[in-house]
Parts: sequence; structure tokens; C-alpha cells
Amino acid sequence: MSEPIVFISHFRVKAGKVEAYKELQRDTATLLLAQKPRTLAFLAYLSSSGDQITIVHAFADAEAMDLHVQGAFERARLAFELIEPDGWEIFGRPSGEVLAAMRERAAEFGVTLTHQPEYLGGFLRPTSE
Repeated sequence: MSEPIVFISHFRVKAGKVEAYKELQRDTATLLLAQKPRTLAFLAYLSSSGDQITIVHAFADAEAMDLHVQGAFERARLAFELIEPDGWEIFGRPSGEVLAAMRERAAEFGVTLTHQPEYLGGFLRPTSE
């Protein structure tokens, strides 16, 4: 049975870079919408203080996350001129390759990666009714 995966990434905004990041976020969302059709959600939120960004990604299964991650580290290079990683969370069971890569990147950036693998159930409604 395929199980959904949620990946949440947290970032600190570099001083004076929030407006530039907002523009990059819009461009990235447009790109991902076109190029990553199996990504169910790519949602970014800015803190009220304007110095923290959280991005929520949702995938139907590990294969969908694998497809999303292809090219992600290259895409992130532009973003990392504007933001800095501040921790990551994975809910569900990504492929071993993706989990290992995320652990490696977390160690490289000195941030925490938490992983809660067991999916207990629930739903994601694709549209409101």
C-alpha cells in the first residue's frame, strides 16, 4: 500500500532578502506546478516577524517524493542566497535514497532532521466542496 509523505522545511530569511525570496517563491511554485505533477502540495508560509519561512510539501507516495527531489538541490542554490536552512521534518516513509540524502544535507547544514515514519491514517481533500 502506498502511503502519503509530508515534508516540512524551515528556513531563516537573510537580512533584507524577504522581498526577493517572495519573488523566487512565486517563480519556483510556477515551475514546480508545471514540472512536478505528482507533487500534491507546495505551500510556503512567512512568519509575522518576516524572518522565518516554512514550506510544506505533500506527496501521495515515496515515488512522487523521489520525482520531486530530482533537481531539488540545484534549485535550492538560488534560494540559499536568500534563506538559510533551519530544520526539516519528514512524515511517512520516503525512499531510502531520499532519506539518506536528506540526512546528509541536514548534517552538512548543521540542522535537525526529524523523521516520523509511521502513517496512522487520515486524508487530504484535493478540493473543497
